[in-house]
Amino acid sequence: MVAAAVGEQLVGYLEHTPGANLPRDIEHLRRQSALIQIASAGGWVALPELAVDRDVARSRSIDVALVRAATREAIVAEIWNWFDDVGGAMRGLDGKVGAAAARLDAGADWQIHGLFIIRDTRRNRELVYELMPLFVARFGANAALWLKALKDPGQALPARDGLLWSDRSGATLRPSRLRG
Repeated sequence: MVAAAVGEQLVGYLEHTPGANLPRDIEHLRRQSALIQIASAGGWVALPELAVDRDVARSRSIDVALVRAATREAIVAEIWNWFDDVGGAMRGLDGKVGAAAARLDAGADWQIHGLFIIRDTRRNRELVYELMPLFVARFGANAALWLKALKDPGQALPARDGLLWSDRSGATLRPSRLRG
């Protein structure tokens, strides 16, 4: 009655259906979306969930492949909310970088590197700091330069794989500041 008095219609509903729940991978999706948004400023073309195995019905996929064809650069970005096997994650990244070169028909003149984006949680920070020498050896590139390469079309990729942190909301990325 109040709504009608001001020329509006009151509409309401209660929702308690299974389809109303967020996807189980929402944290992962938020980080993919943030990476794509950040990298668009740097001239990167995003290929989310890029299948790397052409002949397999259920292919492995790259969380987000980023490509700058004009400069012959590509990034294989893998996003980690939590680790159950750090060594497996590192080996998987190597395999996907190799597969991306074939999938993108990238010649020897292309620069393709891997990028870990890790959700900033206490558990993940403790794990990375406990295993600092391992992470430094594997992701030794300057993370600030990685972030700059994502945002600036004139900034070339660092020569080694990178590691960035994602904030808890999944909206921003920041350098990892790994130290040997």
